[in-house]
Amino acid sequence: MAVTARTRRLGLGALACVAIGAAVSAPARADDLPREHVSVIERSHTVAEAEAGIIALPTAPISPASRGGSTPLGAVGNGDATIQTGIHILYRASPNWAIGAGAIFAPRPTSDPNCANCGGASGLSRTHSRSYLFLGGEARYYPFRTRWLEAWVGATGGTIVVADRFTTTSAPVVPSLLGTNQVTVSSAGFAVGGQAGLDYLISDSFVVGLALRADWWLLPDESVLVSSCDAIGDCPTLHGSVAAFEMGVTVGYRIPL
Repeated sequence: MAVTARTRRLGLGALACVAIGAAVSAPARADDLPREHVSVIERSHTVAEAEAGIIALPTAPISPASRGGSTPLGAVGNGDATIQTGIHILYRASPNWAIGAGAIFAPRPTSDPNCANCGGASGLSRTHSRSYLFLGGEARYYPFRTRWLEAWVGATGGTIVVADRFTTTSAPVVPSLLGTNQVTVSSAGFAVGGQAGLDYLISDSFVVGLALRADWWLLPDESVLVSSCDAIGDCPTLHGSVAAFEMGVTVGYRIPL
């Protein structure tokens, strides 16, 4: 009987050691799980995002005779409006914050084909168009997140470049060595604004969304821009304070770090 009791005690002690060892090693095994088993959203990652949409300048038409611009949705307001494209590269260090940089460009600017008196020498049959390029940084904060949806707000700041292109349609055809019938005058200033958006997560890697922005452009005064005019008096048509509004659809890809 003594041997049996001793054997039973040894068996219970061995079971206790095994249980303690399993309890101690379980967290270690959880910590050793491969990183790919953790959602990309919960890890630091980079987001490459493409955007396409509309930009509208409600107080800045191409010319008095051309208002509302040209977009797939038709005319927008009484100023200029056109399609825009862009790209954003964001670093998301935590689920709540992201910082990065972006570029937004209007590839098909609105054109006014009857611009005889929109600056420069009068009496010329001319076409006038105006394009926009934004280069700058941005920050986003994500106050609302679910498994499939994220809402964010943020701010942007950077440089805005405005290019006015004048084309004389009645100019005689000459060799390009002697010049062209087109001239571009540009101006550059600062742009700051606020933004908000909603993203839908198709998967851990792919996301689509909607972005809205309101920007304030601060361009040089008209008196300063005189030095940017060409020989016949074509000058930049935007100066001072200008308001701009943007709406875009985005497609993004998340790259885990």
